[in-house]
Amino acid sequence: MEILWVLMAVVLLAFVLLPYLRRRRGGIEQVPPGHPDAADPADYGFVREEELDIRMPGPDQDLLDVLDLVQRTGDYKAAQQLLAGTETEGELRWQRVQAFAGAAALELQQRPGGVGEIPGGQWLRVWRAEQPKDAGGAAVHAEFLVQQAWRTSTPGTDDFRIIMEEARSALSDAALLAPGDPVPYIVELSVARGLHYSREEFEQLWLKILDRAPEHMGAHLAALHYWCEKWHGSRELSYRFAEAAAARAPRGSLLAAMPLFAVFEHLPEVNLVSGFYQSEVVTKAIHGALHAVHTARPDDPMLAHVRHLLVFFLVRAERWAEAMDQLIHVDGHVGALPWTLSPDPAAEFAVYRALAVAGYEANGGSPATLPH
Repeated sequence: MEILWVLMAVVLLAFVLLPYLRRRRGGIEQVPPGHPDAADPADYGFVREEELDIRMPGPDQDLLDVLDLVQRTGDYKAAQQLLAGTETEGELRWQRVQAFAGAAALELQQRPGGVGEIPGGQWLRVWRAEQPKDAGGAAVHAEFLVQQAWRTSTPGTDDFRIIMEEARSALSDAALLAPGDPVPYIVELSVARGLHYSREEFEQLWLKILDRAPEHMGAHLAALHYWCEKWHGSRELSYRFAEAAAARAPRGSLLAAMPLFAVFEHLPEVNLVSGFYQSEVVTKAIHGALHAVHTARPDDPMLAHVRHLLVFFLVRAERWAEAMDQLIHVDGHVGALPWTLSPDPAAEFAVYRALAVAGYEANGGSPATLPH
């Protein structure tokens, strides 16, 4: 009888641990090379893993050219000109502010500076010193401080609070320089999360954004974090926020994909439910995101974000052909959820891409049958 109980315990332990080992959030076991189910993504013209661009979710050649110039010369003026010529209310300005701030933060991390050495990201400091009234530079500096807080400090510590308070002050300056620009307020959403704004304070901030850019997808994604269970809300509140955004989304708006992001934010760490990714909640969210993708403008800067998350869910749901359809639109760039949560975004994306190709071919697909 004791042996029977031991065997039952072993079986139960395996039942609990195997899904965790094989189906961790953001990770799927990769098919080993030479396995009968293995397939070659290169047959579909996909970019080699080592050539995947982890900086952005999709192409923005103007931004890449300017970043290269700024980092080579240390002269901020090209960045200033690009932001000055970018539409204030659109998604692109917010993404470019993030990109410039992220580049400066990464440079500083790689070259912190020492005695007699110039620290990385010096061009941003010069930008702010020489152009204190430039709204673009002020916004980039504020976003830089926010990223520094999350990168270098732990939420709840004095260091984290000090940097976030400095960021909040910088955001006030940026907002005064460009009263109609929603970007400083969108950046403040991250400050609100880190400094534990009350719900009343957060909703007042959110109203300022809605007054300036009511359909801003990036702003909605940033706000969703606040309402999530792991921060200051709950699963119910985050779903309610996402579904309300989707319900009021006009045709062609990617806000219809918001419920899929809410589902992703609340994925179980250990999935013991068979067919979770084919469940009604997940399926409904996938269909909403697919509808948003099919009706969105091809040049919508947030389109790649939605496509990347769809790849994750469609692979998990074993909807191989649909996953391949998304891959042909985003392959080459992996700077988006869920890949950016991995220490190696390119490798994580490559695993899902290989699984999509293998599943597609196992069901009769081939490069010749994949529409482009």
